[in-house]
Amino acid sequence: MVLKVYGSDVTTCTRRIATILHELQVPFELIKIDLKNKQNKTEEFKKYQPFGQIPYIVRFSCFPSARLLVLLSASAQDDDGFILFETRAIGRYLVAKHQAGAGLELIPSDPKKHALFEQAAAFEQSNFDPAGSEIGLQFHLRRLGWGFDQAVVDKNMPLFEQRLEGYNTILGKTRYLAGDELTLADLFHLPIAPFVAEGSDVFEKYPNVACWVKELSARPSWLAYKDGVVSTLAY
Repeated sequence: MVLKVYGSDVTTCTRRIATILHELQVPFELIKIDLKNKQNKTEEFKKYQPFGQIPYIVRFSCFPSARLLVLLSASAQDDDGFILFETRAIGRYLVAKHQAGAGLELIPSDPKKHALFEQAAAFEQSNFDPAGSEIGLQFHLRRLGWGFDQAVVDKNMPLFEQRLEGYNTILGKTRYLAGDELTLADLFHLPIAPFVAEGSDVFEKYPNVACWVKELSARPSWLAYKDGVVSTLAY
């Protein structure tokens, strides 16, 4: 089964899903959505993503936006017609479906390890993403030549640094956020963490965080799409 990811090759959520798919070695085809002409705001698009946010998928089709939508094609057999959006929900679904075949355990089955994973996933969304995504997006927009607002960075940086203090404490005890094994919670920080690192030295103030970000940024799954998502039919 080939997944068709409907989204933008440069947006953050498409990258997040593509990275997870790469970790799981799941082939996919990227179907680009024209954001400049607001293709994601059409009534046809909103049949699958009612908020008009990219992305969504068919046959495993994802529209890229932090609110990614995934739609499986008829060839998905038991998943025929299944529709899902929001990147973190999609990530959990992909891992649940494919991690065994990939020989991974990005979502642990052990109750205690699973609880630590859910804890890490929760503080990614509540503590890292709100300020981190605002900062990372500005550096990403600057890199693309789409504009840059230093005021947004300045406004969000104090809160972001407060959150990094907690991250530094956690990562001083374990290699990853939920223990000494990589989990989906770590991957959820892509691509925001590398975008922040490209534009700022803030992580260097927190040595444990800096080490963790460098390790994540060196993973083949991130390097494959750091300059944009492309269809990947074989690994």
